[in-house]
Amino acid sequence: MAKPEWLRVKVRSSRQYDEVAAMLEKLSLHTVCDEANCPNRMECYSRRTATFMILGSVCTRNCTFCNVRKDRAPQGVDREEPRHVAQAAGELGLKHVVITSVTRDDLADGGAGHFADVIHAIRNQDRGITIEVLIPDFKGDAGALQTVAAAKPHVINHNIETVPRLYPAVRPMADYRRSLMLLRAVKEMDPDIYTKSGIMLGLGETDEEVKEALGALRDAGCDFLTVGQYLAPSEAHHPVVAYIHPDGFKAYEEMGLRMGFSHVASGPLVRSSYRAEQALRPSI
Repeated sequence: MAKPEWLRVKVRSSRQYDEVAAMLEKLSLHTVCDEANCPNRMECYSRRTATFMILGSVCTRNCTFCNVRKDRAPQGVDREEPRHVAQAAGELGLKHVVITSVTRDDLADGGAGHFADVIHAIRNQDRGITIEVLIPDFKGDAGALQTVAAAKPHVINHNIETVPRLYPAVRPMADYRRSLMLLRAVKEMDPDIYTKSGIMLGLGETDEEVKEALGALRDAGCDFLTVGQYLAPSEAHHPVVAYIHPDGFKAYEEMGLRMGFSHVASGPLVRSSYRAEQALRPSI
């Protein structure tokens, strides 16, 4: 299926892109921009922004939409990583930092303590930086989630990714209800933390299923929403069933706002951390 015109991204480089890439390599840092082959990475690097991916580059889950590696054993935890992430955020002059990770089911706490260490390292360097974490489900471990919440990031993001009917094919090791419970639990642990989630379109979902999923997110107290087009990284991944027209994304944006989300980013190239700082501008 050929990509429509609105999904074609011009490849361009810049001095800022090269500087960010060189700095990340110097500090041995991973970004989801590169590991997930994000279509916005040229733009984001050129704006001197990046979403840091901690805990290595190998995932222990087998989601069929994702380009992150899962073909070998996960790496050990780099204890210097929190300091390096904080250093990179400072060198980039970031005002909003997004931290995500691969899923680490092999670790006792799923990596929650490492998330907290990164949050503390950034805050110790610059208390003015707002911090967003995009976390895995920690296999439903409330103690692990509490560890992250106690570090007080401004935003805790956890993506449901797709509608429940498609989980066996798209996220076979995840659980839709568990993800909703995680978002609800964040609000119970600390109502001052904003919660965020995202969904991809074009995997075979119906309009009614999307509407129901967005409603379930609002029922769980989710504040911010992202909606983007699924793009298959290769022929070995889950196929693209449909390309959604930009008008369709606009309709979902309006639907989300009517439901009560305080910020909705919906568009073909929207990803969960794309221009993430914009969600906080009216809130902080």
